[in-house]
Amino acid sequence: MHTVEHSYTSLPEPLHCTGSFDSRELRFLRAMVFAVEEINNSSDLLPGVTLGYQVYDSCTSIPMAMNVAIQLANGLDPMFDTGEQCSGSATVTAIVGESGSTPTISMLRIIGPFGIPQVSYFSTCACLSDKKQYPTFFRTIPSDQFQAAALAHLIRHFGWTWIGAVRSDSDYGNNGMAAFLQAAQKEGICVEYSEAFYRTNPLSRVQRVADVIRRSTARVVVAFVAIGDMRILLGELERLPSPPRQWIGSESWVTDPDMLRFSLCAGAIGFGIPRSVIPGLRDFLLDLSPQKVSNSPLLTEFWEGAFGCRLGIGTTTGVEEKVCDGSEDIQQLQTPYTDTSQLRVTNMVYKAVYAIAHAIHSSVCEERENSTVNCDKNLHVKPTQVLERLKRVNFSRNGRMPTGTQWPLMSWSTGR
Repeated sequence: MHTVEHSYTSLPEPLHCTGSFDSRELRFLRAMVFAVEEINNSSDLLPGVTLGYQVYDSCTSIPMAMNVAIQLANGLDPMFDTGEQCSGSATVTAIVGESGSTPTISMLRIIGPFGIPQVSYFSTCACLSDKKQYPTFFRTIPSDQFQAAALAHLIRHFGWTWIGAVRSDSDYGNNGMAAFLQAAQKEGICVEYSEAFYRTNPLSRVQRVADVIRRSTARVVVAFVAIGDMRILLGELERLPSPPRQWIGSESWVTDPDMLRFSLCAGAIGFGIPRSVIPGLRDFLLDLSPQKVSNSPLLTEFWEGAFGCRLGIGTTTGVEEKVCDGSEDIQQLQTPYTDTSQLRVTNMVYKAVYAIAHAIHSSVCEERENSTVNCDKNLHVKPTQVLERLKRVNFSRNGRMPTGTQWPLMSWSTGR
């Protein structure tokens, strides 16, 4: 997030994002859009009902995430009838996200009291399983409680008993590492050091953590670190190379192809979310043209960064820049956005959308005797209705889906 010094003599400028663009997160966003469009074209799930959505970029910033939550709690902008009968809700029905545990927690503190359900695809902190604190929270990804124990078993399996540990100084890193250290102690694993840092810390803090790793005698390092923090740490470690380490990674970064650019990560191991297949998603991701891209600020930022050109603008701040001329070929682009070989977290996004859709379906639709489904398109759906029905959504199939399956199969139960 772009930060400024406030003088308190004028109205502060709106929050906005700055820095590098994460195209992997863009793939998550586009997977949500793909799922929504797939549902809107379905004759079985919510037939005749159109789901809408709004996209917000929190830029991995807690203040920005809170700002988004306040906007959602205050209600959406008025909807304009496009000619068809429309009963758009004044308040958001459900939220897909956030990617990080700490921003998710900050959002839940604000929107939870309003009964708006939030389904995350990547917030893994075990703390979020506390239903007394977070009764409106759901997720399609496992809790770190399981991963922490599995990592300890993995290290013990290889006979490594002297290790180092680094973590993100966040709810994700602190809770995950605490669970891991507890499990490691039971496995007889000794920890030489346990260091924490966060991406917004001064560079001196990151350098200190890197120096601890360089000076240590432990050759195995467990990193319960968010992907954005890990990039910063590895960049600092590569600046002054040290003896090679065996890295044990958490799911946040260990399966991210972007990590391959760091030679330090060669041979890193950890546990990943199961890979899956989402028929049609790759074609959807690549179905972009300059015209489509220009309608979305996020897609515009991605396109211009990926191809090194400006859409329709030849000069910026007096500096001559290349203009996108339509010859850019996204098919040839090698980025995390276009990489669909490992649909792990992306599948969790896909499931989150379908879970919400099934909850809405049970609120507004009923099956008739002739097996046809009738949905009341004019029924105002309250977030609390979706919340109660989300508690009864169960996935009956996970991981790789067979050819022809259009969405994760789900069943209903009375359990939570």
